[in-house]
Amino acid sequence: MDLDELMGVLQKRFKPYGGDTPSFTALPSKGIARKEVITLLTRLQRTEGKRWQRGRVSGAVYHGAPEHVRFATQAYALGSQSNPLHPDVWPSLLKMESEMVAMTGRMLGGSDTTRGAVTSGGTESILLAMKAYRDRARSQRGTQVPEAILPTTAHVAFDKACDYFGLRAVRVPVTSDLTADVEAVKAAINERTAVVVGSAPCFPYGVVDPIRELAGTAKDRGVGFHSDACLGGFLLPWAKRLGHRVPDFDLTVPGVTSLSVDTHKYGYAPKGTSVILYTDPELLRHQYYVAKGWPGGIYFSPTLAGSRPGGLVTAAWATMLALGEEGYLSLAERVLGAAQELRRGIPQVPGLSMMGDSLFVEAFTSSTQDIYQVMEALSSRGWFLNGLQRPPGVHLAVTLRHAARGVTHQFLSDLRWAVDHASDASSAEGLAPIYGLAGTMPEDAVEEFIGSVLDWMYHAS
Repeated sequence: MDLDELMGVLQKRFKPYGGDTPSFTALPSKGIARKEVITLLTRLQRTEGKRWQRGRVSGAVYHGAPEHVRFATQAYALGSQSNPLHPDVWPSLLKMESEMVAMTGRMLGGSDTTRGAVTSGGTESILLAMKAYRDRARSQRGTQVPEAILPTTAHVAFDKACDYFGLRAVRVPVTSDLTADVEAVKAAINERTAVVVGSAPCFPYGVVDPIRELAGTAKDRGVGFHSDACLGGFLLPWAKRLGHRVPDFDLTVPGVTSLSVDTHKYGYAPKGTSVILYTDPELLRHQYYVAKGWPGGIYFSPTLAGSRPGGLVTAAWATMLALGEEGYLSLAERVLGAAQELRRGIPQVPGLSMMGDSLFVEAFTSSTQDIYQVMEALSSRGWFLNGLQRPPGVHLAVTLRHAARGVTHQFLSDLRWAVDHASDASSAEGLAPIYGLAGTMPEDAVEEFIGSVLDWMYHAS
């Protein structure tokens, strides 16, 4: 595939709105009627809504039922003009945020000393935790370039945090079951180590690292341990209550000093909120930013942002109250039931095998077909999955959208068709060559290529 062909594929996928949709590269000289703007937004939403409403997307939309969306939207509207930066004006937001932290902490085994904050998403929660560990290592031990020990499967947001905040990322291997290698972690810890990280579960394969062993090792060596439960934190506690085997991962595990969990995933709040929790209030202090000598007055912020959308806090808080333990338990049962159907059905497709032992992330590969070509064939039938690399694979993060009637059956039927189609394909199609090429290109070349694509994507035309 040459560059022109590649850009044609990208144009179709990422910029499909052509002549039938107006383009705005400058402010209109006169404001467009609100009704007309809403009509345009409605048309765009209906076009894209068909993808996730039918359960054809991996993750992305975790609830999506119309009545749930209406409730969250109503709650958001009530808080849409508010801003947590001004707690004197909107003390209700301070109440909501502190209660979200308390409720989430209690769900995940926290104590009366558990503290935390509400963030914009899992990446910010991870960034803040790494910043806190960096600052603690600098203040307590004088370590100017602290190290974070990360299994290869840990989310890339940890690399981002290390890059932003001047930590050194030390990647360690995983074992044959795709969980973190405890012995490799032990060997990697040294006097510069500020934090060890484990996933509950990891994004690629949905497997939970041996958190108890990893956190115990970190505790014995006097370093912090972060349990990244962004993906599973609002699902695993209920899975355990339903009788599923769930490895220990939460704040009850000795040595776990912080934990991230996304309310906007299986917490079913609108995008984007997350919660970062600490077992020690002193560690949270290293997350804060305080400026004392600014002419504008004393400035302080508990998170990365200054102004933040109070409407999202309001909607997340309202969602947690409306669902309660009973609601989360019931929804977890539906998600896990759909995931079990897929886990039974995928290996029955000739040539496919599962990657990892997960409760709700169905990752699979093929020893006989180009798995990216299988994914591309599925996309031609309206499925939007996640491509994995090193080794090549595909995964589907199961949500309530997939628990709707007939969705898992349709996926397995389309998957069988896609495998047959990929077997017969004489040449790679669509985005499949991109995945294959990225997995073999030098990292510098990948970065340059993706940079060029991003330049193009965010240029209005």
